[in-house]
Amino acid sequence: MARVYTIDTAALTLGTSVKWLDNILSHHAVSGVHSGRQGVSRRLRIEAILILAVVLLLIQDLSLSIPDAIHLAETLVGANGQYQSRSGLSVGLELAVLRENLLQRLETAVETAPMPRRGRPPTNKTGRLN
Repeated sequence: MARVYTIDTAALTLGTSVKWLDNILSHHAVSGVHSGRQGVSRRLRIEAILILAVVLLLIQDLSLSIPDAIHLAETLVGANGQYQSRSGLSVGLELAVLRENLLQRLETAVETAPMPRRGRPPTNKTGRLN
């Protein structure tokens, strides 16, 4: 079974906020993101985090819109970092270098990202504020 990561770990790896990442995933489909029903945390495979890293590059460097960046990022990741349009435009990306850098950052993020708490929050039985 492929390893999956929390949205907190992915945001830390990508150097972005959890809110931004959650908004992107709420409004756009990205390959490798497993979303359950309401109240179930999203789980991201490494491929999804790689696609999102490329999305960030495309938004920052080429000022693409989010839907266009997601489409091009999925195409680039699926085609080993190369894209050729019908009109002759070529886009290339050193995908192996990006993946290796991402894996190193992910390893650090796994160690430092907070683990999501499970179950109901503890109740304060005394009625006092802590």
